[in-house]
Amino acid sequence: MLKFFKIIGYLEAVSAIILFFIAMPLKYIFNDPSWIPYAGRIHGGLFVLYVVILYLVKEKYNWSMTIFLIFFFAGVIPGGTIWAEKKFIEGKKYKKILAEQELK
Repeated sequence: MLKFFKIIGYLEAVSAIILFFIAMPLKYIFNDPSWIPYAGRIHGGLFVLYVVILYLVKEKYNWSMTIFLIFFFAGVIPGGTIWAEKKFIEGKKYKKILAEQELK
């Protein structure tokens, strides 16, 4: 489940970057709103899925509410999920704990 969470986090980050740094400038600078409906729907769907999976991962790995909120607010910032994943999931402190919990 953690691997799926990481994949969804990366996809959500990429979709946010596409929406905010490609689709929106095309709409407001070049007057071309054609990307907004697609990028917006994809990003919205991925964000909802990210939050649902985040809650499930929090319950499975017994994460604190602080870690949950850090991941949640990282999902609001374009590319923030990548930072949070590198900081907390790939971090040395949590790597051993998560590996032990995966075996259970």
